[in-house]
Amino acid sequence: MGIGQSQARVGRSQNRMKLAQNQIYRQGDEYLRIVELERLEVQYKAVRNLLTGEGAHQRVSKKEFCRLIKGATLLTQDEVRLLRGEAPSPAE
Repeated sequence: MGIGQSQARVGRSQNRMKLAQNQIYRQGDEYLRIVELERLEVQYKAVRNLLTGEGAHQRVSKKEFCRLIKGATLLTQDEVRLLRGEAPSPAE
């Protein structure tokens, strides 16, 4: 294995994101919220409007979910509050 190959591996591992329950991702005009996170599966809810919360529950493998959110944006809690019309948390 050459130096370039080991550096490529390091670069890939730095781009990994850790999935967690209640994370919300924006994918186009749709929001995906992780409802239940298991070892091999993810149950998520796809909604178009965060205010109403109306949407369909889906259960897919982690691998499939990661492919689904590729290119999506993970929203911060403050971004979610703003989209829901709530006041952002006070700065510390």
